[in-house]
Amino acid sequence: MEPNNRNNRNRGDKNRRRGGGMWSIVLWALLLTIGVNYLSVMLDQARTAESSCEIAYSELVELVEEGKVKSIEFGDTVFTITPVDGFTYTDDDGKSYDQNYTLFTTIIPDATEKLITLCDEHGVTYTKPYQAPISPILAFMVTYILPTVLMVGAFMLLMNFITKKSGGMGGIGGIGNVGKANAKVYMEKSTGVTFADVAGQDEAKESLVEIIDFLHNPEKYTAIGAKIPKGALLVGSPGTGKTLLAKAVAGEAKVPFFSISGSDFVEMFVGIGASRVRDLFAEASKVAPCIIFIDEIDTIGKSRDGGRYGGGNDEREQTLNQLLVEMDGFGTNQGVVVMAATNRADILDPALLRPGRFDRQVYVGLPDIRGREEILKIHVKNKPLAEDVDLSTVAKGTPGFTGADLENLSNEAALLAARRGSKLITMSDFSEAEIKVIAGPEKKSRVVSEHERKLTAYHEAGHAIVMHALPTHDPVHQITIVPRGGAGGMTISLPTEDRSYQSKRYMEEQIVSLLGGRVAEKLMLGDISTGASNDIQRASQIARKMVTVYGMSDRLGSISFESGHDEIFIGRSMAQAKPYSEQVAAQIDEEVKSIVDAAYERCEDILSRDQKHLIAVAEFLLAHETMSAEEFEAVFTDEAAGHDKI
Repeated sequence: MEPNNRNNRNRGDKNRRRGGGMWSIVLWALLLTIGVNYLSVMLDQARTAESSCEIAYSELVELVEEGKVKSIEFGDTVFTITPVDGFTYTDDDGKSYDQNYTLFTTIIPDATEKLITLCDEHGVTYTKPYQAPISPILAFMVTYILPTVLMVGAFMLLMNFITKKSGGMGGIGGIGNVGKANAKVYMEKSTGVTFADVAGQDEAKESLVEIIDFLHNPEKYTAIGAKIPKGALLVGSPGTGKTLLAKAVAGEAKVPFFSISGSDFVEMFVGIGASRVRDLFAEASKVAPCIIFIDEIDTIGKSRDGGRYGGGNDEREQTLNQLLVEMDGFGTNQGVVVMAATNRADILDPALLRPGRFDRQVYVGLPDIRGREEILKIHVKNKPLAEDVDLSTVAKGTPGFTGADLENLSNEAALLAARRGSKLITMSDFSEAEIKVIAGPEKKSRVVSEHERKLTAYHEAGHAIVMHALPTHDPVHQITIVPRGGAGGMTISLPTEDRSYQSKRYMEEQIVSLLGGRVAEKLMLGDISTGASNDIQRASQIARKMVTVYGMSDRLGSISFESGHDEIFIGRSMAQAKPYSEQVAAQIDEEVKSIVDAAYERCEDILSRDQKHLIAVAEFLLAHETMSAEEFEAVFTDEAAGHDKI
């Protein structure tokens, strides 16, 4: 019962502090109201002293009888007299007061009725009959209490607005809850996602299942001296399913699951992030064993070295420091497992990645062909498919697609089918959706000149012919001169199998195929265009990577000329010099140019020897705009037996 009593005491202390804060606000508001009222009274008295003169009641009676008073206003404590036009009053000190000044006298209660009668006799108007003053208590309430209440209410509404903007809990206690970690808490299967909804990530699921099993059956592991992992970091490209895996863990864990984003810790107020980290772990430790999931942890976990030259963020560093302490400091949180997701593990602080904090990194990579087929099965579960749909073929044609890409592909196919008015999704819908996801929708309404169509046709035909001639290149899947996205046309090649690595020969032939469009333009039209700019850029990037990263240069040898990190911090980029001399930089440029020039010559040789097929493909595109893989292979059917690949 001791922990419960301690929690109750903590809550009582918080409530007392919150109540003390409220009374302090009320007291300050009351003092401010009194000060404002006192200052207002003093200013009114000062203005009155400058513009008025006090006379005796008897003298007022004489002025009325002599016809020198124009009007009288009966106030609560004084009579205010306005003299007639042209009358100037002179006091005992010799100071004159004309009609621009107000004379006043103190009220004599017994003489009020007599003065009213006297005014009626001499035609003096009076604008306000005398009334007894209101109750002193009511006057105090109206003058002091009501403004205080209004000020306190306005102040609390303002703080409530600021609290909501800064992620606090809101309400009267909102200002005290700005530092609260408003994590979403899931129990059992409240997320609606389980491991059955995750496909293509078997190894990642296996690592996470082990953590969940540890939480359910800790004695099985502690019996042989194993310790519960402190944290698991999900690392992978965007769209691979990191957050989906976390939701599945929430659905399978059957223990409290706290979910929060890294951006929720960072606010405009200094110290709020660290306070929310402390509160998050304090709440989690009360219900341990449990899991904390921090999405996009790179928001607060960036390496602290990045601010040395480029200017740092003290608030973010304080938040990171507090997270490091909570995960593995003197005050360790037993039974609290931290999961996090990021697609930039390379920029995380090394202290965050060491054993004892994130003990294991779970790589969530791109799914292979089998994984893509399983993912597609999940996403088409509630979609009506035609008999010609083969998900294995779709999976083969989508290398490099993430789980999010495949979900989008399935949805686009369904939209295309609905647009046609069909109740079934056909294989052609998937094919069109695949190209739409890769390159964007067709721009059939775009007006293209005949010269530009011809140039595009030969450009794309050049790519296709070169791809067909290269032994290691992926086969041509489709050629089109219909504009899509920012491209005037495109040639799509699909691999027959997934690749874990790329050979030097494969990369060289990739450069050759990229140059096919530029060479075809020059060879067949005697001119070149800007349409090959992206191809040349990609070819140059591959060649430079071959030389500087992969060590594939015969001249420079197996040496890497990069630091190993693609830093995004301007401080590091400015502080780091090139890891090679200017002489080596010139040699790198020469070697890159040599690789590209050799590829250009090989491409030129291929197209010069095969102009017949180049012209045939270009003319087909000019007539039909799009050419399928079967139609492309039919061009070579008559000579397939005698065709030698270069």
